[in-house]
Amino acid sequence: MQGEEKRIDCPFSAAFVTYQPMEACKGVVIICPGGGYEWLSARESLPVAAAFAKKGYQGVILYYSVADVPLGTLPLRELAWAVRAARDIAAWRGKPLFVCGFSAGAHLAASLGVHGQDEALFTMREEREAQRPDGLILSYPVISAGIYAHRGSIARLTGGDAALNAYFSLENHVTAQTPPAFLWHTADDESVPVQNSLLFYEALLRAGVKSELHIFPTGAHGLSLATIEVQQPEKRRLADPHVAAWFDLCAAWMQCQSARR
Repeated sequence: MQGEEKRIDCPFSAAFVTYQPMEACKGVVIICPGGGYEWLSARESLPVAAAFAKKGYQGVILYYSVADVPLGTLPLRELAWAVRAARDIAAWRGKPLFVCGFSAGAHLAASLGVHGQDEALFTMREEREAQRPDGLILSYPVISAGIYAHRGSIARLTGGDAALNAYFSLENHVTAQTPPAFLWHTADDESVPVQNSLLFYEALLRAGVKSELHIFPTGAHGLSLATIEVQQPEKRRLADPHVAAWFDLCAAWMQCQSARR
């Protein structure tokens, strides 16, 4: 059973989180919808939270800042706040916490994974410790600001600033402290090339971070759960039972990560 929707507002921006409290949960998932840092996809928010609830996980949706150019580190700081705020809720304390993102939202999730311990950005050690997720769930992620970049996402984040471009080319900032990740992509994604997932996974391997990657042979960008509920035939986002298997694979991976804590 779930209760009435609750909302928590970010203290330093217009961002906020919403969630429908579960009577009991085995972990928390903060969901970052995609939308190229320009808008937030409804297909990658509430339906995803409901799917995680069926697996026993409390879904929390982060409505982070979009559209203003350049956004810089604002969305990253908002996600860090959201993780800290979730860990401060009594019913969730001590439970595993994952960050799940789609497309640009996955770039945001991965940004916390690689920059969440940045002492120049997050000066308080207690905050850095509290905002580290137990795992990253990255669905067709934007990762690189290099030749495989999704230019619109990166431009809205960095405004073309060379230092920010380097900062947000995430494959170059993975360390042994980066949380484990579950990644999935389709090989023929025409919007965000599959090389984004490959670059990040290879960086995780080099850093010794045990992670999981699934590449499905075909499917349009933005499939979300790849179920009938979220399909968009006009954009070739069709329900696909094979691709939809990513969610059960992810849930099994989450269970393994929880057991290793």
